[in-house]
Amino acid sequence: MRYETPSLSRWNARAYDSSFGYVSAQGAPLVELLDPRPGERVLDLGCGTGVLTADIARRGAHVLGIDGSHSMIEQAIAHHPGLDFTVGEGYDFTVAQPYDAVFSNAALHWMSRDPDAVIGCVREALRPGGRFVAEMGGAGNCATLTSAVLTAWREYGLPEPELPWYFPSPAEYALRLEKGGFTVRLLEYFDRPTPLDECPNGAADWVRMFAGSLLDRVPPAAVEPLLHRVNELAAPALRRETGWMADYVRLRFAAERH
Repeated sequence: MRYETPSLSRWNARAYDSSFGYVSAQGAPLVELLDPRPGERVLDLGCGTGVLTADIARRGAHVLGIDGSHSMIEQAIAHHPGLDFTVGEGYDFTVAQPYDAVFSNAALHWMSRDPDAVIGCVREALRPGGRFVAEMGGAGNCATLTSAVLTAWREYGLPEPELPWYFPSPAEYALRLEKGGFTVRLLEYFDRPTPLDECPNGAADWVRMFAGSLLDRVPPAAVEPLLHRVNELAAPALRRETGWMADYVRLRFAAERH
C-alpha cells in the first residue's frame, strides 16, 4: 500500500549490532528517501549505535544522534568518535537550533507511551518546511510472534504481558501527523518478512532481544520452558528450511512541517 503526493528500554547494544544488524541494514532505503544534502542539519531520533547516523554524515550532513539508551549512545560514540550523540527521550527532547530534517528508523514504535508528544517534539525541532522521514512497525507487525507470546503466557497461567510497542495503521498515523502540524507527502505500508539469521533459537531469541522486559515477572525456572513453548507456537508460520523469519510489517513515511 502506498500513498503519495507530488512533492516529497532495555537493550544490549553489543548484541543489537552483532545479532540484529538487519535493523540498520534494512534502513538503507530510508536514507535514500531522506536524501540528505551537504550542509543540512539532520537529527537521527532513536539512533541506536549510530550506523545510519554515520551513513547520513557521509552524505555531508551535520548529524546529531539521539537515543534513550545510555548503552546505545556509549557504543555510538565509541564506533563513530567524530559524530555527535546524546541521550534523550522522544517524548521530551529539545534542540538549541532548528533542524532541516528529523530521521528515524525502527524506533518510533518503541515510543509507545505518547506518540503525539513525540510528533510534537519532532515538529519543534524542525524549521518550517523541514521534513520528517521515518520507518516504524505498522499494524500487524510481528503478529505471529506476539500471538505466540500471549498464548504461551496464558498457557503457563501468567498475567497477560503488556507489550511495549505501538504499531499504528497508516490512516491512524497519518492523522496524528496531520493533527501534529505536518503534511504527509509519502506513506508506504508493506509486509517485509525478515530473516532472523543470527537467531539460532528462533522466536525465543527474538523475545529475549526485543521483549526481554516481559521476562522480568516470569519465575526464573519457567523462563526456558516458556520460551520453548513460544518457539513451538511460532514455528509453523515462521520457521523455514533456511531458518526463522520475523513477520514484519512496516510503515514508512515522509512528512513536511507546516
